[in-house]
Amino acid sequence: MNTFLNFLGISVVIALILLPALAGIARERRIDRELREAERARSTEPPQTADAARPVRAARRPYVRSWARI
Repeated sequence: MNTFLNFLGISVVIALILLPALAGIARERRIDRELREAERARSTEPPQTADAARPVRAARRPYVRSWARI
């Protein structure tokens, strides 16, 4: 009986150590699967307008000198 309790205690400790790692692996696989599905859906849909096909560029603001650098 004592051997069984020792085995059970070690099994619980190992499970407590491995559980967060296994949960993280499962979460990463779910995220990867969702990203693949989104990429696949995005590549099969044609752009709906001509503007949708062009990449969006951010406008650059001109450099304004600081009042501290006179």
